[in-house]
Amino acid sequence: MSPIRTDTFDLGGLRLTAGEGRRLDLHVAIEPFTLAGETYPVKPELVPARLDISRTTADGYALRLRFEASLAGPCMRCLEPANPSFTVDAREVSQPPDPRVHTAGHARASRQDENDELSSPYLEHGVLDLRAWARDALALSVPANLLCRADCAGLCPVCGVDLNQAGPEHRHESAPDPRWAALSKLRLE
Repeated sequence: MSPIRTDTFDLGGLRLTAGEGRRLDLHVAIEPFTLAGETYPVKPELVPARLDISRTTADGYALRLRFEASLAGPCMRCLEPANPSFTVDAREVSQPPDPRVHTAGHARASRQDENDELSSPYLEHGVLDLRAWARDALALSVPANLLCRADCAGLCPVCGVDLNQAGPEHRHESAPDPRWAALSKLRLE
């Protein structure tokens, strides 16, 4: 039996009261990443994820998402296949503003800023966008350069050979300094 894909999850359906929590094991599909013009699909296709949900006071939620995934594609240094893995542990808090609190002027703007910090962009009307949250959380874990291994030597800038296979003895004779080119035209008799 194949796992069931969960893109969104209705938290309201859990009917949690303040202080209650649940731990769920779900599977989420994460869209491929495009980095430096290359597409890196996420493996596995359905990523097993653990979602911890806690109900806070005033109809809010504290959320934690954990999973492991890898990206598959060419190494950004040597172009050989790369498959780096990432462990993700993301947290979100969504605490709606208290409708009983009414403020005016500058204090109201300050209160709105506080509310923005306590509202998750992945939770709207009690429905969690698990797919978007998982992708963004993974994106924050991905380094600027995806490599086949941490010590990848890359390609030789002169001849293009893979320096991981060529080893440290691979060398080229350095080209003459172009500033001295005029001297080679001198003919001494």
